[in-house]
Amino acid sequence: MPKLITIETFSDKRGNLSVLEKNIPFDIKRVFYIYGVDDSVRGNHRHHKTIQAVICIAGSCIISNDDNISKQDFTLDKPNKCLFLYPEDYHSMHHFSKDAILLVLASECFDPKDYIYEPYK
Repeated sequence: MPKLITIETFSDKRGNLSVLEKNIPFDIKRVFYIYGVDDSVRGNHRHHKTIQAVICIAGSCIISNDDNISKQDFTLDKPNKCLFLYPEDYHSMHHFSKDAILLVLASECFDPKDYIYEPYK
């Protein structure tokens, strides 16, 4: 089941500093980001092992999730929102704003065998 958290943020006249430290429940083995997305839908998969922490560090997008129990939509529109996606979470990412940058921290290195593309029935 996905989990949405608010990242601890320190703000003053100089700007904002958001910190992810002890709230990532896995060792980070892969970091990537998605940007320049047109009207396409990204994702459309789940994993065998990988856990992900997803943050829209600029702009906004929607993550739709189905964990075979419930379906939910999450709007990521602030850089202090972090969505954790677990292996059972079949997710798609869509409605990217033109300035969206979606940062993904993953528990596993890329392995094409870890991906499950079939949605739940």
